[in-house]
Amino acid sequence: MFSRPQHTLKKEVVFSGVGIHTGKEVTIRFCPAPIHSGIIFQRIDLPGKPTIPAGVEYVQDTSRSTKIGVGGCSVQTVEHVLAALSAYQIDNLCIQVTDGEPPIGDGSSNVFVDLIEEGGIEEQQALLSIQSVQQPVYFSHGSTHLIALPASEFRISYTLHYPNTQVIRSQYYSLTISPQNFKQELSACRTFALYDEITYLMEKGLIRGGSLENAVVIKDDVIFSKEGLRFPDEMVRHKILDLVGDLALVGFPFFAHIIAIRSGHASNVGLGKELMKHLSRRQSNE
Repeated sequence: MFSRPQHTLKKEVVFSGVGIHTGKEVTIRFCPAPIHSGIIFQRIDLPGKPTIPAGVEYVQDTSRSTKIGVGGCSVQTVEHVLAALSAYQIDNLCIQVTDGEPPIGDGSSNVFVDLIEEGGIEEQQALLSIQSVQQPVYFSHGSTHLIALPASEFRISYTLHYPNTQVIRSQYYSLTISPQNFKQELSACRTFALYDEITYLMEKGLIRGGSLENAVVIKDDVIFSKEGLRFPDEMVRHKILDLVGDLALVGFPFFAHIIAIRSGHASNVGLGKELMKHLSRRQSNE
């Protein structure tokens, strides 16, 4: 078993913007938290300012993003925030929001990386155990497959397959998740969607805050984006970013090599639940 110091931020940091689905102006504030607090979201706009732990057991919906909640209190699209916090090994933080969805920024995790670096990382006087996968743990549904294999690091290898979309086709990327790799290779990669999907969501009023300022739109062999692609394979890199964020809901760090094929939020969370059961059993037996 490995261990490392727990981390929080040195000071509060704040950012305001719009939620991609709600279109509402929202402020997010990262507040330092004491050891063993974990990551929690707090809806300071609601009576009593209720909190929601960032855990797979609190996932309420995964249809267009990952939504967590307790009872009638919820926060959706948490994956981009959690990806940055997980990659930077931030273990204890209260994330205050003034609405039910964090600001989308430019559709990537860049704004949350900036907040972490602005706040500064503080090493805390307590250790955190890093669990290791000891046998394959998997989740499959249809043509979607994820498997976690034993490893001495946290690595993700992802295959994206859009056979009917010429500019995507198949993309593959693999890397070890670390603060440096996340910032250089993943954090700038934006959410993307096919034009037909966007049209449907717009008609249903489900992406009121979406625009080319915060998303990449693909139609046939054409890519619509404010600035073009940031990487030739930006799409598969964003899928890895989402997977890092969804697996952060396991609630504690772990070592594994995650191999994912065509996964999305629902299957990511499905694997996260299997991992939590596997790793929690190991933790209780040690």
